[in-house]
Amino acid sequence: MLEAIKEAEAAAAAGDVPVGALVVDAAGMRIGAGRNRRELDQDPTAHAEVVALREATHALGHWRLEGATVYATLEPCPMCAGALVNARVARLVYGCADPKAGAIDTLYSIGRDPRLNHRFTVTAGVRAEECAGLLREFFLRLRSRNRPAAT
Repeated sequence: MLEAIKEAEAAAAAGDVPVGALVVDAAGMRIGAGRNRRELDQDPTAHAEVVALREATHALGHWRLEGATVYATLEPCPMCAGALVNARVARLVYGCADPKAGAIDTLYSIGRDPRLNHRFTVTAGVRAEECAGLLREFFLRLRSRNRPAAT
């Protein structure tokens, strides 16, 4: 999770929402990493998890990530949760919940839905306060920058 947090910090430094993700294979080897790049790439699909999955599949040369674990600093949204299902990951570990778009535990249960063709195990709340703190600080700075000057 510490490497995912470093990715989140790099996203914030680049002006993107601080979310980071890491993909490790069944042996624990890092095969992909990503950070939010929506602002940088002007791409609505450039979420940390999707970027990390793309890097991992390119590293392996195929799209199936069976046995892989994804570490994400924020509970994945519906798009990212669907990508995890489609990539056939074995496990998701995430930091803090996302009350507005969380699709693993908060609003939906995409990774565990028995109606889907693949499911994965979930571990939630790993370094949750640290992950949430990155988001809080980012949005506080953003709001203070966008606040009109007092006259």
